[in-house]
Amino acid sequence: QVQLVESGGGLVQAGGSLRLSCTASGTFFSIMTVNWYRQAPGKQRELVAGLSSGGGLNYADSVKGRFTISRDNAKNTVYLQMNSLKPEDTAVYYCNVRNLMANYWGKGTLVTVSS
Repeated sequence: QVQLVESGGGLVQAGGSLRLSCTASGTFFSIMTVNWYRQAPGKQRELVAGLSSGGGLNYADSVKGRFTISRDNAKNTVYLQMNSLKPEDTAVYYCNVRNLMANYWGKGTLVTVSS
């Protein structure tokens, strides 16, 4: 059974930094695309950043230059380094691991940015 466990969320002041981690078990992590999504209160879930198994990167315009996605295949872990955080970054952040045949989600970790 595939499990994704996120960690690293919390409360931070505007301008601060956090690093989210997501560790996968039970899947061929290295051949899958890894993504971070977020969902703010009253809003739809949106893609924040994605990293394919081949190294292709994708960022939402709102986080370009501030957030960095990376992966450590030896540890089955994907990271999201978030710098220069803004109150509008407040959301539940979800880890997503997928390929053409499978699509897995973590339970989410809350990030709150105070002004």
